[in-house]
Amino acid sequence: MISKRGVPLRRPLANRAGSVILHMPRVFPCLAIFTTLLAQGCAVGPNFKPPAAPKVTGYSANPLASTVSTTGVPGGETQRFVSGADISSDWWTLFHSAPLNELIEHSLANNPDLAAAQAALLSAREGVLAQRGVYYPAVSGEFSATRQGQSGVIAPTLASNALAYNLFTPQVTVSYVPDVFGLNRRTVESAQAQAEAVRFQMIATYNTLTSNVVVTAIQQGSVRLQMEATQQLIDIDANILQILRYQFEKGYANGVDVAAQESQLAQVKATLPPLEKQAAQLHNLMATLAGDFPSQTAAGSFELTSLKLPQDLPVSVPADLVTQRPDVRQAEAALHDASAKIGIARANRLPNITLTANTGSSASAINELFTSGTGFWAVGADLTAPIFQGGALLHQERAAKAAYAQAASQYRSTVLTACQNVADTLAALSTDADELKAAATAADAAKTALDLAERQWKDGYAGYVVLLSAQQAYQQARITLVQAQASRYADTAALFQALGGGWWHRQDFSAGNHGK
Repeated sequence: MISKRGVPLRRPLANRAGSVILHMPRVFPCLAIFTTLLAQGCAVGPNFKPPAAPKVTGYSANPLASTVSTTGVPGGETQRFVSGADISSDWWTLFHSAPLNELIEHSLANNPDLAAAQAALLSAREGVLAQRGVYYPAVSGEFSATRQGQSGVIAPTLASNALAYNLFTPQVTVSYVPDVFGLNRRTVESAQAQAEAVRFQMIATYNTLTSNVVVTAIQQGSVRLQMEATQQLIDIDANILQILRYQFEKGYANGVDVAAQESQLAQVKATLPPLEKQAAQLHNLMATLAGDFPSQTAAGSFELTSLKLPQDLPVSVPADLVTQRPDVRQAEAALHDASAKIGIARANRLPNITLTANTGSSASAINELFTSGTGFWAVGADLTAPIFQGGALLHQERAAKAAYAQAASQYRSTVLTACQNVADTLAALSTDADELKAAATAADAAKTALDLAERQWKDGYAGYVVLLSAQQAYQQARITLVQAQASRYADTAALFQALGGGWWHRQDFSAGNHGK
């Protein structure tokens, strides 16, 4: 279209099908009011509410009681259960072992699984920030430069009637999708819930790491003592066999006694390789937890006697446990995500509005850009509504509701499992104390028998075989005692993990940080 002065009139840039072109001076006030009204629209779908806390007040039918004590034995102290007490974030320091603290700190700084979990959390949070961009208008700039020729049989494009010319067009386009039915809000809500799930997965990795380091160190100390006692048993049985063979040669013993002792010695020797295998595997595991290669770490010499048994044990009530356990919080975040996806599925069935506007300048020479008569603009609104999708959107919403029901059942299962973990650990601590007391009593009796045998052997009232048998019984009792001690220490660490590990006291694990 050419003006009376021969200057071509610019038409507004073509809009998408269905767009409504508005008069620019009048559109901005109307557009502002319209956008404000749309932004106040409701978000369809359920508003998520965290599940109610369990109504139970304890973990067993019987009230918690203090454990029995075993005097004179490391790890034999009475343990008292303090209901409702808080948990320290560095609970492992309650064992008062400097080597254990060093192992924990080294593992936290170098473990690759924890580093990967922290990176995954950072990625998820950046994804949330990226998703929040839908709340704001999208602005893009474009500049095009073309050289084109025009047919001479149609009206020329330029006022100069030139058939070949340059065309320079810079423009800015703004688009905005008002969140009428909450599709954007539910999408961001879903992303936030997924990021929370990743956050609690990272915290669970942290708790598992610290607990595994403590338990592995305890097992290393226990196996080391068991190997020492087993080697002494082998020496004792070998001495007994040597004596019996000598007596057999002299006619004081029969072949049955010799064969029985040979069998006994072989059985004791057979128990040593599994312990050596376990010691090697524990060494490799500790190196891996610390982020090292097994060949880079010297053989561990962790002493079980360096630990002090914590005596006052906090026990969170079930209502607090569900807020402390990272696996329960992760299941809650998954439930929140499922709830938000119901809103997403429902909003996808409703109309969607897109507002667009662009403005710019077009001229045949760069120095003529933005001069009088070269500008153009256009505004529009698109309304898109699904009419027929073959039932896909309806079934997607139903699937989202079924996924929510699944997540709700999984959440309840996780809560039940968490309470079971605590109940099992509390029961184990009680029986561990009883087991330690029985093992200590047996060890004391074996030591008394050994002392009597030694005196009788020195006074000539008992043979050397009797003394060696007493030594054998004492070493076996020592092995049982070491195992009972290790169980008390390990199950104490398991209780702290079962109760959540005290992560909520760490500032780097707060919702606004990504850890480390």
